[in-house]
Amino acid sequence: MLRYRLDPGDFAEVRFAISPLNEVALSLRALRDPARFPLHLEWLRGLDRVLPRLDEPLLRSLCDDRFWTPDFLTPRPETPLGAFDRELAALVTVPPATVARDLAAVHPLALPEPLRGQPEQVRDRVLAALDEYWRLAVEPFWPRWRALLEADVLHRSRQIAERGVAGMFATLAPTVRLRGSVVEVRLRTVMHDVELRSVGAGLTLVPTLFTRNASAPIAGDAPPMVMYPARGLGALYERVTAPTSAALTGLIGATRAGILAELEQPASPTELALRRGISPSAASQHLRALRDGGLLESRREHRSVRFRRSELGEALVARTALGG
Repeated sequence: MLRYRLDPGDFAEVRFAISPLNEVALSLRALRDPARFPLHLEWLRGLDRVLPRLDEPLLRSLCDDRFWTPDFLTPRPETPLGAFDRELAALVTVPPATVARDLAAVHPLALPEPLRGQPEQVRDRVLAALDEYWRLAVEPFWPRWRALLEADVLHRSRQIAERGVAGMFATLAPTVRLRGSVVEVRLRTVMHDVELRSVGAGLTLVPTLFTRNASAPIAGDAPPMVMYPARGLGALYERVTAPTSAALTGLIGATRAGILAELEQPASPTELALRRGISPSAASQHLRALRDGGLLESRREHRSVRFRRSELGEALVARTALGG
């Protein structure tokens, strides 16, 4: 049992955060044992296609039979919604001694061959492998994953507003509970009780798609953080399309009408491709055509471009809905 003893002020510092780096690290559990993650079948099929281009032996070595991953790969997020590039870059400063300690915790008997060597060099190889893994295996699915994680955070925030922190904790995960000022996390891989004080650091709750119950760093110097299962995983890969009117379809075609109808909120070409069941290149082509026609606006966010309806696009959707 892991226990976080919170100071009185920490209850005002209970916060939620979404971390792409966290999901990358925890998704290695599915690489280790795909059968335990049947709801990710669509993603796992894509993963099989890109594995030959990745450093598979090293990636597999980062998760053991207990589904432990090195704590330095799941640091407490510093912002509510992290960016993978920035989170990964921050790991360059992780001390070699911490890398060695965390790898030894995962592999106490002996390090697998891909993780042997000077800790600083091993760290750099790990970061390079994870960067490539993100680009090829995770980033194309990240918009969908992020949308589900954001929906979970919104739900938990509403629970706090309606039922208080204790009410939210009551439904967080079967292995997490709040007893007075102590947050208890039952970890099957921890054979003895560990109690840590928050020392005014608050508590960060991180939803993830790759745990059944809950996970937490066990290093004594790690800030308080609980990774818990996000809601709605069963519907993660369903394709849901917005209704379109016959008039709009007749005007610009079924695919573009569907894309325009869905873009009330910003989305990237990759996200639209997943929703519509088309290739990313086809999605990009349709989005550019709609933008060139004045129906969409685009804005760059980090390494991706997100599109949403323009005023003209909004007016067209509304007008054809009335007339269609």
